[in-house]
This record gives sequence, C-alpha cells and structure tokens, in this order.
Amino acid sequence: MKLAAKTKFRNSLLARYVFIILIALCIWPLVFPVGSLIYYMQSQLFYPEEFNIYDSRNLEKAWHQEAKTLDKAAEDAVDAKLRALKEQYPRASMFWVDASCRLRLKLGVTVAIPEQWTMAESMQFMKSSYGGDPFTVVAFIGEDPKQGFMVVQIPRHMMKNEAIYPSNERFLTVFILSVFSFFLFTSWLFFARIRKRLLRFQIAMTETDESGIPQPITVKRVDEIGQLGLAFNHMIDQLNGARRREQEEEALRKQLIANLSHDLRTPLTTIRGHAYSLRKETLTPKGKQSLDLIETKVDNVAQLIENLMSYTLLSAGKYPLQTVRTDVLRLCRTSVASWYPVFEKEGFDIDVQLPEAALYWNVDLQWFTRILDNLLQNIVRHADSGKYVCVRTEERRGTTAVVIADKGPGIHAESGNKGAGIGLTIVALMIKEMSLKQDIVSSRDGTAIYMYPKF
Repeated sequence: MKLAAKTKFRNSLLARYVFIILIALCIWPLVFPVGSLIYYMQSQLFYPEEFNIYDSRNLEKAWHQEAKTLDKAAEDAVDAKLRALKEQYPRASMFWVDASCRLRLKLGVTVAIPEQWTMAESMQFMKSSYGGDPFTVVAFIGEDPKQGFMVVQIPRHMMKNEAIYPSNERFLTVFILSVFSFFLFTSWLFFARIRKRLLRFQIAMTETDESGIPQPITVKRVDEIGQLGLAFNHMIDQLNGARRREQEEEALRKQLIANLSHDLRTPLTTIRGHAYSLRKETLTPKGKQSLDLIETKVDNVAQLIENLMSYTLLSAGKYPLQTVRTDVLRLCRTSVASWYPVFEKEGFDIDVQLPEAALYWNVDLQWFTRILDNLLQNIVRHADSGKYVCVRTEERRGTTAVVIADKGPGIHAESGNKGAGIGLTIVALMIKEMSLKQDIVSSRDGTAIYMYPKF
C-alpha cells in the first residue's frame, strides 16, 4: 500500500532493534575493562593510601631472584638480605625458615607462626597461602629445598595486578550478569511494548459499534504498527463511506419501489375497468379467452406490486405490527373458505384437517392472514399440477404446528408462472417478526410448510 511505503527506516521497528543490537555489540567488549576500572576506582576510594603499591608479577619474580642469589649463604647474610628487602617493601611481612625447619627471622609479621616447622606444616602453609589473602610468595633459598625457604606476604588490595586485572571473580560475575540482564530487560521491554500495541490493535479490530464496523484507532508512532493503524483507519473510512452509500441507495430503492407501486396502481385500475367494459361487448370465443388472460395477468401484476410494497415496508420496519392472542385455526378456516372457490374452479382436492379445539398464538391478524394468502396463492400458481391442497396441524419440535401442504413438483421445480420468489420472502420476514419459526420440506412429490411458535 502507499501508506506503508511512507515509513522511513529511522522510524521503523527494525531500526530500533538494530540500534539495540549495535549498542550491545559495542558495549560488550568493554565489559571486562570497565569492570576492572570500577574495581580500581572503588579500591582507590576505600584504600586511597595503600592501594596500587605493589605489582604482583614483578614482586613474585623478584622474590624468587633474591632467593636464588642466597644460594649457600650464611644465616647472617640471609637476615641482612631480608632486612634490605623489608626496606624496599615496607608494607610487606617477611620471614625465613632455615634448613633445620627453624624460624630464623620475621619482619612485620602480625600473625602467629610456629618457631619450629614440620614438613606437614610447611606443606599446609603453602597450600593455604596459594591464591589467598594476603598475597604470598614462597621461594626456596638457592632454589634448594634443603637450604630452607623465605616468605613474603602483602595484602591483596595493595597489589597493582589486583586492580588492573581483578581476581575477584564474584564481583566480575555480578557485573557481567548485570550488563547482560540490562540488555535482556531492554529487549523484553522492546517486544513487550510491541505486544501491548498489537493487543490494543486486536481489541480495536474486534470491538464494533451498532453498525458492525470497528472504531478508528489513535496512531502515535509512525512505524510499521503505526502504518498498519493508518491503513486500518483508512479501511474504516472506506467501510463507513460504503455503508453510507449503501444506506442511501437502499433508501432510494425503497422510495423508488414505493413510488412505482403507487403509480402502477392507477393504470392497472384503468385496465380492469376497460376489461370489465369489454365483457359487456359481443366477443368471439378467442376474444373472451384473451380477455380472461388479460384479467389474470392484471391480477398477477397487482399482487406483485402489493408484495413489493409490503417487502419495502417490512425491510424498512414501517409495516405496522400488533400482536394479540389469537386462535390461528380460526384464521386458517377463514382463509381456506375465502380461497375455496378458486381451488374448486381449478379442480383442486381440498383437505382440511383442523381440530375443533382452539390453538392460540400471539400474532398480528393482518400479517398472519397475509401469510396464509401468499402460501395458498403459491399453491394455485405453482402447484396446480398436483391438484391438491392440505391445511392441517401436526406435532413438531415439541409443539403444535400449522401445516400448508401440496402435491406439486416442489419449490425448486421450474414453473411457467414462477416469479422472483418475493412472496415466500415476505412470508419468512413476517414469520420472523412475529417470533414464529418456519420449516420447509419440499421434494418432487410436494411441499409442506410448517409454522409454529419459537421457544
């Protein structure tokens, strides 16, 4: 559609989601460095004087180098070297154990350590110190375990390496999960808003007014869903326009039918008057036959005009309806009696099977009589080959129904007098308006029309 073609990429949902992905791709490589920086800043905040003093990598390498230079050195030389290293690393604690596993010198040590070491204590100390706090480096003197070992310990927060490459896995894990959760939340929020707009759009499409047409929706964003909303509103405008035109055409059609029905009655009355005058003249048998045909066709046209007028009034809801509690069997007897001469003239076998007991329905007297007249007239016009008409009552769907039946070829069979079927349409409309039901059973052996109250 032309409306959808106006959507610009920068306003589209695709552009917004691509922007979220690009932000994620740009920020994700910075997660680890940013985490390190945050760790560094918080360490500076909590340890402003003691932080960022020692480099763990250089310290470990230098400590092992110093221990290597003390190969086969005297005890005094080892003591002097530790004191010199203490001056170099004033915040560190140091001690050394000689070849006999006896503690020789300790500098800045604030925790209790054994004076005499066993092999098990030495192994346990090395195992517990690895990766712990304080940062601990154990080096064998002269790289020979038999000459003893020397130890340096520094709190972890003083190490440069700990600031730039944090070993605090818990902090880093929480930071990464926080960043990941942020992007998950952003994506969820993006699609949740789309879903909310689609649900609002779905509700707008299903809720209709009395005309059966949905109401227009408010479009706030010109993206794909917004363009869909504009197209939906455009469709609503088209439907409302079509509905207005349909109503105007329907009103015009009904007015035209009413005017034509009224205007055609005058020439039909004139034709009837001239036909009546012709009967007083001397006519040949062929002329009389033509006159009978004229009168029959005039009656058919008059009935068709009456049906058109009734259908127009029924469709417009202007045909007066006044239902009263009425004995419908009495109305049936009266209608059959009025049509009896017609059926007798056409040679019909008339079968009336109506009980003496009354059958009361809430109907309009004129409407129900009109229904009976239309059904009986249809039998005369379209079922004359069967020469049979039956009016009876029958139990149907738990109630008593009035049945009008014939033995004609059926309502679907071709008939020389077959019209537009407006008579049966009027019957169906009147039955519906009076809260009655109608069942039609038709075959090549005849047609039966059942009428009964709707419960």
